[in-house]
Amino acid sequence: MQVPAPFDYERATSVEHAIALLEELGPGARLLAGGHSLLPMMKLRLAVPDHVIDIDPLAAELGYVREHAGEIRIGAMTRHRDLLGSDLLARRLQIFTDAERVIADPVVRSRGTIGGALCQADPSEDLSAVCAAVRARMVIRGSRGERVIGMDEFHRGPYQTAVEPAEMLVEIRVPLRPGSGSAYEKVDRRVGDWAVVAAGASVELDGDTIVRAGIALAAVGGDITAAAAEDALAGQGPSEELFARAAALAAGACHPVSDQRGSADYKRHCAGVLVERVLRRATARAIAEEV
Repeated sequence: MQVPAPFDYERATSVEHAIALLEELGPGARLLAGGHSLLPMMKLRLAVPDHVIDIDPLAAELGYVREHAGEIRIGAMTRHRDLLGSDLLARRLQIFTDAERVIADPVVRSRGTIGGALCQADPSEDLSAVCAAVRARMVIRGSRGERVIGMDEFHRGPYQTAVEPAEMLVEIRVPLRPGSGSAYEKVDRRVGDWAVVAAGASVELDGDTIVRAGIALAAVGGDITAAAAEDALAGQGPSEELFARAAALAAGACHPVSDQRGSADYKRHCAGVLVERVLRRATARAIAEEV
């Protein structure tokens, strides 16, 4: 039976209290949100915190999805089930609804949080790719105030983020742009399993021209965004040929490894296929938004 190493337990009553505890207890303290990422790592002794700070009581303060100042704002303690059930996301940012339909199972979705998923920064995690594709901004709070950074700065590599030891992620902000659509798809071995490969895309149209596009991949190694593919789409008219070219660029830039989920060549092929699909679907949604 696998059990965590001994640790001390604290229960935060507010964001300020959680940050104060992080400062007091030092780098050996970890925040516990839904627990579906941290606890398994603790049982395997891959994570050995001296102190665990339970922030479940902050769900009322940091659990929300709302529109404000031209953005969708999502509290870091918003649970997967609430993202899936959000009418606002289903209308304005369908990529989140797409992704949540294929994340884990109802038990995990009822406890897991978007903030916990993003801060875990697992290379196969879905919501990091979602947020990268829509160019979300992360609001990080510490005792000296807040800072807001893009996903390109937030995600620093596998299991690494820009959140410092005495800081916490409190909110995710996604800009709302007219004529925009987004989509997400993944290949997995079982419904709700970790991705073999996954892809997300956002497309912003001005008439018949793609003004801006975002493409992000999960479970394929390297940078989760596909900058060359995004650049190839900007200023062009949507077409199957354009999507195929962008998909080839995205697939060529990723660096998957062969493992029990599939060979590197298979994963690269899947990446190309999925990028074409999500670009096609995101564009169709953007056209519907413009009408």
